[in-house]
Amino acid sequence: MCDVRPFCGLRYSTKVVTDLSSIITPPYDVISSEERTLYHRKSPYNIIRLEYGEEQPDDSPENNKYTRAAATLDAWLKEGALVREDRPAFYIVEHRFAYHGTTKNRLGLLARVRLEELGNQGQIRPHEKTTREPAEDRLNLLRACRANISPIMGLIRTGRGEMYRLLRGMIKKEPDMSATDSYGVVFKLWVITDEIATGRISRFFADRVIYIADGHHRYETALRYRDERRFASPFSADAPFNFVMMSLMDSQDAGLVMLPTHRLVRGLEPQTISQLETALLPYFSADSLLPPLPTRSETMQSWLRAIETEGKHGAALGLYGLHEKKLCLLKLKRNAELHKVIPVEELPLSRKLDVLLLQRIVLQGALGVDSLEKEVRHLGYTRDPLEAVDQVDSGAYQLAFFLNPTRVSCILDAADAGKRLPQKSTYFYPKTPAGLVINPLWNNC
Repeated sequence: MCDVRPFCGLRYSTKVVTDLSSIITPPYDVISSEERTLYHRKSPYNIIRLEYGEEQPDDSPENNKYTRAAATLDAWLKEGALVREDRPAFYIVEHRFAYHGTTKNRLGLLARVRLEELGNQGQIRPHEKTTREPAEDRLNLLRACRANISPIMGLIRTGRGEMYRLLRGMIKKEPDMSATDSYGVVFKLWVITDEIATGRISRFFADRVIYIADGHHRYETALRYRDERRFASPFSADAPFNFVMMSLMDSQDAGLVMLPTHRLVRGLEPQTISQLETALLPYFSADSLLPPLPTRSETMQSWLRAIETEGKHGAALGLYGLHEKKLCLLKLKRNAELHKVIPVEELPLSRKLDVLLLQRIVLQGALGVDSLEKEVRHLGYTRDPLEAVDQVDSGAYQLAFFLNPTRVSCILDAADAGKRLPQKSTYFYPKTPAGLVINPLWNNC
């Protein structure tokens, strides 16, 4: 059974914080150091001070970004900048944003969800690999603040958008708050406290599976924190540390947008690079070279459109860095003997996942980037295709690989099969920001 419950969240008081747009940020893992500085300057109440604090030269075990975050949270509570809901609530969040010349919107539900061990047989299923360092950072923050600052994103598989319709039907009034982020995305939030409505929402999720779409590190951190608290003292089943805040969304929501994360390669031997096309010949055709157009923007739009078009007929990747200023279009051959490089049980899924083919055949097989240590040393990631080209042209990287977005259905299938995809296989846009609601873990309301 999937245990999804309302909670008494912490929200900014509009009496103290008059401009809610000035206090929200994306989740920590998509904020650059430059953006972090800008958010710090934006408002003294910006959630960045909790979510992703700045390190100082004289930091110590007693005074560091985690202890400062906890002290800031305590100060905001005492002065009334943050106020706790007086009744358990679900929070419906609408994301309204521009995308490819149109306006899209999608709905999410902020809720607390009972933690369980991850696996493909349980009610909560992962799809992506994680690394140790981000998990340690989030654990230190959770220990200090004892609160979920930003939500984990979870998807619910539905046949016809039943979750979306349920949430949309509960929006009967003006939103309780709204904010616009730095990218122009508008967020509207409704607080649902009516017990009949909250009960209906909880029952809807009882027999569902939640697929972690974004926030694997934060989920694993929540598990570790739960186990620490259980070990430290007696606990009840409903103790707040047994739950984590999630932003749940319908897999059939028309506003669910997935963006690709392109790969960059550096530091490999020149001979390895020069032999790449030969090594890929048994699996990919590489006979399409796309020249640049008059402007960088036109060039990139043309290249990405070509990769998208080819991707409708089979796996397709873009490779930049081997043919001067031209893009090499890699198309998976129909007779490619994938069983030679991919385990048999992974073949059906691999043929539908370009990112997995790139990882297995190109990065691991042809280029030898076959361990986590080598990935850290040789790989870079960017969602900006123009940045990828610039990085290769400048000599900072040797190659860039361009991907189509991964299909949502493939992510769910991978999770059901118990397969963890490579890091940064997915990027859902826009993220539910930090700062709308905080989930305190020190007690139940």
